[in-house]
Amino acid sequence: MAVNRVKRAFKYRFYPSDAQAAELLRTFGCVRKVYNLALAARSEAWARQERVNYNATSAMLTAWKKTEELAFLNEVSSVPLQQTLRHLQSAFAHFFAKRAKYPRFKSRKTSRRSAEYTTSGFRFRDGRLTLAKMAEPLDIVWSRPLPEGAKPSTVTVSQDPAGRWFVSILCEDPLVKPLPATDAAIGIDVGLDRLLTLSTGEKVANPRHERRDRARLAKAQRELSRKAKGSANRDKARRRVATVHARIADRRRDLLHQLTTRLVRENQTLVIEDLTVRTMVKNRTLARAISDAGWREFRCLLEYKAAWYGREVIAVDRFFPSSKLCSGCGSVREKLPLSVRTWTCGNCGTAHDRDVNAANNLLAAGLAATVCGAGVRPQRSSPGGQSAMKQKTPRREP
Repeated sequence: MAVNRVKRAFKYRFYPSDAQAAELLRTFGCVRKVYNLALAARSEAWARQERVNYNATSAMLTAWKKTEELAFLNEVSSVPLQQTLRHLQSAFAHFFAKRAKYPRFKSRKTSRRSAEYTTSGFRFRDGRLTLAKMAEPLDIVWSRPLPEGAKPSTVTVSQDPAGRWFVSILCEDPLVKPLPATDAAIGIDVGLDRLLTLSTGEKVANPRHERRDRARLAKAQRELSRKAKGSANRDKARRRVATVHARIADRRRDLLHQLTTRLVRENQTLVIEDLTVRTMVKNRTLARAISDAGWREFRCLLEYKAAWYGREVIAVDRFFPSSKLCSGCGSVREKLPLSVRTWTCGNCGTAHDRDVNAANNLLAAGLAATVCGAGVRPQRSSPGGQSAMKQKTPRREP
């Protein structure tokens, strides 16, 4: 019986030499140039009602390299250039499937700097990684070991706005396998005052990482605003701002990883609320706090880890009155402002903590959905979660 092993990305920081940094920066620029050229060609063909696929753009790349204007494309490895064309093909596939917007052009200043290498574009031997067009291996900080006998399938090199270099190595991880089944189930209510409230009564405090560094961030942004545009000092100030943002994001991500790993290991079924974070952040009053809490990232981490370890994540419909519904008798309160944190049911007299009550109601709705057959239709925005309020299965086209 064949074992389906999970492919997992291991991300490490590395410190390139001056020659390696120059080569990678050239590669990033060429990747961006090829992507934009291919997108422009496909957009023009789209206007003429013609179809251009990956094979056509690959042929265009060969022709571009032969021109005098784009001859510099020959100076970098061809593997990342081919990979960016594949990424563009995937972007169009998501667009035609109505899962994403129309692909956008990459910007030199704001777009992510990255290049992806497949097996033909790198050499990995004895724990040393050497990329194409480079004579020396990368100086990687191995903060954790790769799986024993790992054979990387792809390597992605990137540089964040703070100037830090990272390499992400994708390989099979035999240690990731379904955990022993358990009867434990839990409802999870996310919030701002408390990051998580569980149906068990446990409350996880919100560390508010951005608020803790707000003074440092404001000072760095003030210094940036005083620098002349285009100057070297402005670039240094911009990196100082990016460093503060990176510190905030790193701490937030680390906490969310710890929480999601613990929840997935301890519970078989995890019930959450299907929140539209993209719409909620349009509220100017709450946008900053919601973004700092990282609700969307929490759900993404929870879903893919549940898929790894054989757990189930159920997303209850966003219109389910989890806070206003009495978990004791089932009566629904007409109004419940956000400022009200505790309330007493007028029907049965049960006193409720707002968040604990919501978590209990989410758990009950999720378990009811699994029993009565609801939740078989995945949400379009997050394929990993199931909606507990979708009672009918979608009609399949013949």
